[in-house]
Amino acid sequence: MVMRPGTEQKLLDAAEELFFTRGIAATPIDAVLERAGISSATLYRGYASKESLVAAALGRRHDDWLATWDRTIDAARDDRGRLLAVFDALDAYRSTAAGSRWCAFLGTAAEYVDAPEDVRTVLDLETGTLHRRLAELAAPVVGDRSAVLADQLLLVVSGYLAMRLRDPGLGTGTARSIAGALITGGAGAPARPAVRGR
Repeated sequence: MVMRPGTEQKLLDAAEELFFTRGIAATPIDAVLERAGISSATLYRGYASKESLVAAALGRRHDDWLATWDRTIDAARDDRGRLLAVFDALDAYRSTAAGSRWCAFLGTAAEYVDAPEDVRTVLDLETGTLHRRLAELAAPVVGDRSAVLADQLLLVVSGYLAMRLRDPGLGTGTARSIAGALITGGAGAPARPAVRGR
């Protein structure tokens, strides 16, 4: 039996709110059910386990994040602006009701030493999508160095999201300026090996 769309929305809303602000391990499934106002029998009509519910909540969050990012890309004036729009998207997403104290994907990855397959699949999807999009947006700006620049920008974005745990009020200004310096400084060239004896 399939769960009704309205019921599923309430369940995913509750899961997202509790798992990604309190923590997955710290949130019993009963707390999610109570917040959603549904029974365990209803839950298991749609989801076989707590982990499959986590994966579904992450999947929906991924779609919402991409929609936010798309809007900031569309609003940018040039190729460089479209590449840096990821920081506008981070600012915009943070101001939504779904914006948690830090990244739900990093938080989930940190909670599992060996994530179940459905959770791992959505974590890999998020990382892969972020890298692929950054590389595509970087190509008109830095050409064949785009993949390496995407690696660097992925690290900057992830570092910014991680730092929000230490400083919840942290803005994207520093991360944006680092990204700008990487672009302007010819980011993407492999680091030169150290020369010994000099």
